[in-house]
Amino acid sequence: MNENLFASFIAPTILGLPAAVLIILFPPLLIPTSKYLINNRLITTQQWLIKLTSKQMMTMHNTKGRTWSLMLVSLIIFIATTNLLGLLPHSFTPTTQLSMNLAMAIPLWAGAVIMGFRSKIKNALAHFLPQGTPTPLIPMLVIIETISLLIQPMALAVRLTANITAGHLLMHLIGSATLAMSTINLPSTLIIFTILILLTILEIAVALIQAYVFTLLVSLYLHDNT
Repeated sequence: MNENLFASFIAPTILGLPAAVLIILFPPLLIPTSKYLINNRLITTQQWLIKLTSKQMMTMHNTKGRTWSLMLVSLIIFIATTNLLGLLPHSFTPTTQLSMNLAMAIPLWAGAVIMGFRSKIKNALAHFLPQGTPTPLIPMLVIIETISLLIQPMALAVRLTANITAGHLLMHLIGSATLAMSTINLPSTLIIFTILILLTILEIAVALIQAYVFTLLVSLYLHDNT
């Protein structure tokens, strides 16, 4: 039976209507909250992880940069939960869509760059021309630095899309091989199934790491412009 490897990356629909928006809004509902004065272990662990992540990303920022802390923490939680939910069977991962990742990367990058041009325009323009550059190389370096600046959001989005998509495709291929070998050779099936379990553990780590990398790079862009 021929299968389309990219069928799982097609945006799902319900009665002909796109369901991607509902799926994107679903992960925040899974984050537990507490109305009590004393939190349970789950809420305490969650708050400890949020504080640890926020401290890790905000240490290098000044007062103006730390105003973005809530947005950056929300971003890493959203991407991490979305990536993890995408590992469930028969699920859809919004972060495999380049359009969605660009929709997250471009506004955050643009906000950081615009803030840099507004607050310290001299330093922002100085990045386009390193000190001591020979005069004949000035036009070329300005063009290269401009392209490097404009390609940053594309690099953010493509990195996240490529890593999540590649992992899902590899899991799909190994899962299909496990199913096909189950009727042919049992020892080989057990070996491939073990590889699939190890790959699943690796993909859980990749889902968390890619969320951290995406948010950390946005934080670095913000640091360069504040």
